[in-house]
Amino acid sequence: MEKSCLTFETIMLLVAGQEKFRTLTSSYYRGSQGIILVYDVTRRDTFTNLTDVWAKEVELYSTNQDCVKILVGNKVDMDSERAVSREEGIALAKELGSIFLECSAKTRKNVEQCFEELALKIMETPSLLEEGSAVGKRNILKQKPEQAPPGGACCS
Repeated sequence: MEKSCLTFETIMLLVAGQEKFRTLTSSYYRGSQGIILVYDVTRRDTFTNLTDVWAKEVELYSTNQDCVKILVGNKVDMDSERAVSREEGIALAKELGSIFLECSAKTRKNVEQCFEELALKIMETPSLLEEGSAVGKRNILKQKPEQAPPGGACCS
């Protein structure tokens, strides 16, 4: 399965840590140019799992030392139920060597910014650009030429 073929459901299963998919997770990190680690600001266990599980997996399986990482605290629209402070998020991001953002998928606050920041940082990293363009060239070369319709003519 290529990275571009990931469905939202597959990503959610991976993020949820479904054990039956654990053997696949290492392949998703391999060659990645950017990784977004997300936790729920209203659930401390999701924040703890970042350091105990996900950050360790990134370190273990990511094959690209220049990979851009973004730590995202989600559900900031539920500030009254916050269990993880912004300061804790900033401190963890610094520890992981990643960018820090908070967002709300519900209100869409900063969601686009997460992806824009990731893309900009990748574009600012020469080694990632070189690698990405080489991958793009390989993918273009792998594409099959269009097949002529049966009968040899395209128009009748």
